This record gives sequence, structure tokens and C-alpha cells, in this order.
Amino acid sequence: MQYLIAALIGLLGGVTSGMFGVGGGVVMVPAMMFFLGVNIKTAIGTSLMVIVPTAMMGTWKHHTQGNVEWKIGFALIPTAIIGGFIGAWLTKLIHADDLKRAFGGFLIAVGIKLLFFK
Repeated sequence: MQYLIAALIGLLGGVTSGMFGVGGGVVMVPAMMFFLGVNIKTAIGTSLMVIVPTAMMGTWKHHTQGNVEWKIGFALIPTAIIGGFIGAWLTKLIHADDLKRAFGGFLIAVGIKLLFFK
């Protein structure tokens, strides 16, 4: 049953990744914590592993629709890689409960921005 739930989380994460550019952190991490009972650090690590092929598929499909700005994307890559390393390193220093609160606050802040501001 756990693998079926994981598969459904993956499907939802993939759909939201393709539609909105989010799916790993915003969908899969909370879903894995809630439905699979994994801790936030494991959910984050697992989500990052899954999001690479998901992002590749989404990028290819968006490219075929003319929705990829390659120059900007390539400019983002080096610092995004560095940021990913720093963020993963920081999870070792931050207690899981504090990480959950920070993540929840981030989601609320982004939600408020998207709902009420241009």
C-alpha cells in the first residue's frame, strides 16, 4: 500500500511540477510526511532525487511548446547548484522541527503573495 501511495504522490508531484514549476518541495515533501510518515529531512532528500527526472521531462515538454528561456536557465544553473549544496548542508544544522516551521512559513508567505499581490 505504501508504494501505491508513493506512486500517487509522484503523479501529483509530476503534474504540479509540469503545470507550475513546483512539485518536489511544495507537493511531495508535505505529502510524504503526511501520508508516508517520513521525517522532513528524508522527504526533502527523496523529493530532490525524484525531481531531477521530473524536471527533465517537464523541461523537454515546455521546450517543445516554446516556454523555455535557455540563456536565463543556463545563467541560473551555477548559482542554483551552489545554493542546493548550501541548503542541503544547512539541514544538518537545523533541527527538523525548526525546518518544518520554516518550510510552513515559506509556503504561507508564497501563497499570500500569489493570492493577493501581482
